[in-house]
Amino acid sequence: MHFNRRQILAAMGAGALVGLPRPSFAATELMLGSAKITTVSDGHLVLPMEFLLGNLPAADAAPVLAQYGITGTVIEPPCNLTLLQDGERTVLFDAGSGSGFMPSAGQVLDALEGIGVSADDITHILFTHAHPDHLWGVLDDFDDPVFSNASYMIGQAEWDYWTDPETVKTIGAERASFAVGAARRLAAIEDQMEFISGGQEVLPGIMAHDTPGHTPGHIAFEIRQGSESALVVGDAIGNGHLAFARPDWVSGSDQDAELGIATRTRLLDQLATDQMAMVGFHLPEGGLGRVERDGDAYRFVMEV
Repeated sequence: MHFNRRQILAAMGAGALVGLPRPSFAATELMLGSAKITTVSDGHLVLPMEFLLGNLPAADAAPVLAQYGITGTVIEPPCNLTLLQDGERTVLFDAGSGSGFMPSAGQVLDALEGIGVSADDITHILFTHAHPDHLWGVLDDFDDPVFSNASYMIGQAEWDYWTDPETVKTIGAERASFAVGAARRLAAIEDQMEFISGGQEVLPGIMAHDTPGHTPGHIAFEIRQGSESALVVGDAIGNGHLAFARPDWVSGSDQDAELGIATRTRLLDQLATDQMAMVGFHLPEGGLGRVERDGDAYRFVMEV
């Protein structure tokens, strides 16, 4: 495998994540045989620290976070979308936030343009899950489809959850808008949607894996060319610090915290053992790297 990193467009604004400069439109590339994987930025989120910590005491997390330069009451996770170009298909994993979620996100169309790809070039969009920063970018400000030539794939369990009218009543007040927004956007693209499940080769060279916990039907995607592979993990490994240093801790962003722990620890062990490349949606510097063991924990190693 050969990695290289390049800046696509100039950084916009100031700020830092995990103690490192955060470019708005950074792209990383990985060649798997003749296929090219590129990560492109949709910008970043601005969230209260409680969204990460949940019920975890801040005093317990503070020493770990301080090692990454994270202090204060706000976190700004990056949003990395994965693009696969294999000569026949141009596949985007997730669709970004669009303009309706946060002003700091929704920039993926500019990032794609920076590498010479338009929305009309996308042939398939594969969803890891239906949270706003992964789904809401399918519609523009006029509720018209952004990716007019694309077909869509989502896990059947994920679809069933977000289209169930009871979800908005049970998901909790802080996430009720997620449910309303997901149901509306999924209904708009239903005619172009194909339902998938873990263990299925959804496209040639792309295998779906069940990775529930962050959401009920979260799916990761393994891209394989011969003996080389990379895993698009979505939010199953949700950050580059606590998720690696203390994967056994509850994440406030997971809807099923205990299932999220089980999925996260399983994936980290697999990735470290197999030394498989990975892309994390909210991991730093484009999210492309690998996992190394660090005693009883793990660390994310970015490839340059």
